[in-house]
Amino acid sequence: MEGLPDLDALLAGDKAAWDRFVAQASRVVFAAVHRRLGPAGRSDEAEDVVQEVFVKLCRGDFKLLRGFDPARAKLSTFLTVVATTTAIDHLRRNRQASHAVEDLPESLLSQDPDYVERVKIPEGLLSGRQQAVMTLLYDRDMDAAEAANLLGIDPQTVRSMHHKALTKLRAHFALDG
Repeated sequence: MEGLPDLDALLAGDKAAWDRFVAQASRVVFAAVHRRLGPAGRSDEAEDVVQEVFVKLCRGDFKLLRGFDPARAKLSTFLTVVATTTAIDHLRRNRQASHAVEDLPESLLSQDPDYVERVKIPEGLLSGRQQAVMTLLYDRDMDAAEAANLLGIDPQTVRSMHHKALTKLRAHFALDG
């Protein structure tokens, strides 16, 4: 992105500053969204997700955008993170709707619906917080925002703990064969 836009004017509600910001940021946001949706075969939804990113940035009197700290990261990095997490959340929210029953393999449809095999996670492999996040995301079928609200933490922290827990589980089960 060319230079830092006038965030003070934007945050004060200056429409022209917002328009300049959107014009500057849209390429970065679109690229990040497209990188996530493309491999999932959902590139046609990119414009909707980009719009969702900009709505998220200005929601609550620009609360998310006010959290940007130029001392910690470049604006393009901040926007890429926001766009990527928004795209991932979009894919997760819509994953059930994206598969028609006709597209599912017969073997999945013929299983006993009352039978659910539970993965046995060894005691002490995950931290207490990681275990709580996994329980909320998988057993209670919550999304990151819902789990974060319940735990009183940031949704990005939930996503990070989820990722670290999955990394530990993959490493553990890879060693077990």
